[in-house]
Amino acid sequence: MKHYEKYQCVDQRWVKSIPSHWEFFRLKRIFAQRVEKNDPIITENILSLTAKQGVVPYAEKEGAGGNKPKGDMTQYNIARPNDLLVNCMNIVAGSAGVSRYFGAISPVYYALYPRLDCNIWYYHYLFRLMPFQRSLIGLGKGILMHESESGALNTVRMRISMDYLGNVNLPIPPRDEQDQIVRYLDWQVSKINRLIATKRKQIELLKEHKEAFINTAVTRGIVGDIPLKESGMQWLPKIPAHWKPVPAKALFRNISELRHEDDPMLAATQKYGLIEQAEYMRRENRRIVLANDNLDKWLHVEPNDFIISLRSFQGGLEKCDKPGCVTWHYVVLRPQQHVYPPFYKWFFKSASYIGALQKTSDFIRDGQDLRFSNFVKVGLFVIPMAEQVKIADRLDSEIPKYQKAIDTLEKEIQQIIEYRTRLISDVVTGQIDVRGIEIPEYSACDENASIDQETEEDLYEQGDE
Repeated sequence: MKHYEKYQCVDQRWVKSIPSHWEFFRLKRIFAQRVEKNDPIITENILSLTAKQGVVPYAEKEGAGGNKPKGDMTQYNIARPNDLLVNCMNIVAGSAGVSRYFGAISPVYYALYPRLDCNIWYYHYLFRLMPFQRSLIGLGKGILMHESESGALNTVRMRISMDYLGNVNLPIPPRDEQDQIVRYLDWQVSKINRLIATKRKQIELLKEHKEAFINTAVTRGIVGDIPLKESGMQWLPKIPAHWKPVPAKALFRNISELRHEDDPMLAATQKYGLIEQAEYMRRENRRIVLANDNLDKWLHVEPNDFIISLRSFQGGLEKCDKPGCVTWHYVVLRPQQHVYPPFYKWFFKSASYIGALQKTSDFIRDGQDLRFSNFVKVGLFVIPMAEQVKIADRLDSEIPKYQKAIDTLEKEIQQIIEYRTRLISDVVTGQIDVRGIEIPEYSACDENASIDQETEEDLYEQGDE
């Protein structure tokens, strides 16, 4: 990649120099704010703006769960296609993007349209640059929560007024260069997104194979073709003929021993299992509000105990590897006879068991307490101890291989995302000159694409230009 011949110093927090022939204007000179009320009501198409999806109809917003209750639609403003929308409360977390739709927007959104002849998609790329977003932090009023090592902001409520935003300086490349920058980035970003989608598909397949391996091993064993029998349990109709169905309470007791004075406080997580709260904060590189209320009610746990937590209906039960204490909102299960804990570490994480646990309540939801009464509704079975050991050993040997491959792919995705961010930043700020690059025909691919097959070579075929 080549650079421009000459640069000028601009010394902004997010960019130090731009090509010498580019201009640098305040935002209010480039954009005007659309002040158009939805009163009388001319549209009921509510638009939503997120850092991940950009501008989408609210019904398409991830996690929206359907159409948003509209309330008084006259309180909304109007956005038109090719308006640059900015969430004044969340812009520093990436809530900015160009709208492709006509619709109604929240009063906390600014709808900006060009005063000058410019390519709005150039500014779409600029406003979604993390360094640019972070440069705006000092302009806001409100509370800004922790920024993680990855750059993600956990909670942001920092309002930036239009007066302050209007004084932010932005580069103005010549219009033909803006168009070329957009064409080039659309092409390159599509290739990068396609590669990311391919690797995410590979991760999905690996996870499916891993889960299937675990599920088969803990519900059928690892011996191959063995005779089966009716189990009498709805959640697992057939089990190996030599396994014996038993009530769950025959294998595990509910323990309510109060915490010991020197017990470290543990938290149940799907990502790390049962882990000290301090260690969890270290691994996640962030602070959390420690759950240390009513310590006199906290429960002591021993190694090989199992914990039913608030999210067990999603990810199963967690095995305890060290003594400590857990919040009294959890349920502590202690193994009895015929239980090899390393086997049940895998068993309680199997898809079949988690599905059965979910069905113990008709109104299961995120954050709902699962109690011992839920646990005992799912029947278990006695397996010869030697067989439990073999199954656990096999899973301990094979599953890390799947996880290592998944971790490698996730690391590669992160590296590719970092490359994409760096490329966009370099091109948008003129650190790379793309004027002479011919853009071939290509298939557009957005960040959330799902594809079946691609090659890694596609990303780097232009690397020497």
